[in-house]
Amino acid sequence: MIPLDTRPLFAAERQALLDLLRSLDPADWDRPTICPGWDVRDLTAHILNDYLRRLSGSRDGHRGAVFAEDESLPSYLARVNGEFVRAMRQCSPAAMIDLLAHLGPQLDAVWASVDLAGVAALNVSWAGRGTSPAWLDIAREFTEYWVHQQQIRDAVSRPGADEVELQHAVLVAFLHAVPVALQDHKRPHGTAIRFEITGPAGGRWSVVSDGTGWDLTGELAEDPAASVRLDQDTLWRLASRGITVEEGRRRAKLHGDRELAEAAASLLAVVD
Repeated sequence: MIPLDTRPLFAAERQALLDLLRSLDPADWDRPTICPGWDVRDLTAHILNDYLRRLSGSRDGHRGAVFAEDESLPSYLARVNGEFVRAMRQCSPAAMIDLLAHLGPQLDAVWASVDLAGVAALNVSWAGRGTSPAWLDIAREFTEYWVHQQQIRDAVSRPGADEVELQHAVLVAFLHAVPVALQDHKRPHGTAIRFEITGPAGGRWSVVSDGTGWDLTGELAEDPAASVRLDQDTLWRLASRGITVEEGRRRAKLHGDRELAEAAASLLAVVD
């Protein structure tokens, strides 16, 4: 894994979101987003739900909604997220903006109090089945807010919040999903796949096998068994399923062991 500290980035991401939301016309709030059945108002409410959920759980120790009998995690999340969004349709955009501005700094304080090397409050399932480190849990939350902001921007045709520092953190966090995408593809110890993300926020990384699993590293393999080259926009959209795996592979340049390259290029960094 490649540890990263996204805590200094939350305030900048949130300010960009607030500036965007305050600039929207009434008609913009009704525009559909990539999230099925949700318009810009609904997606904003979902971000607010994320704020409240983490404050309530991580700061206040509140258990929150319970699982229904035989309910999977994706089904649970779809249900509770939908319930909140529907309830918030009675609230004005201005009220939601005020709540985001008020709660955001409180959430920043929660992140600041966390020992990054400690155990995550919530495990990051798309990065592996084991216990997640706290820094990855926080990075996952950052990617959630940033991606939803980009989805709003797409809906209203207002690009932004794409500064290198913000987007690079999202890309690195999402690359921690690559080892999971490769978990069914065993290779001898030392087998490596090179990942290159083009664009100002990109870079190069390797995913290396230990014989039983895979790990993301910033060290570049000398003779990789496969390589994957994607532009920065494609990577985050693919990982968050804003585009399909097929579209992602079409945009990618894959070389070497085709099975490994295709598996690596199917990374998924959301709960599915």
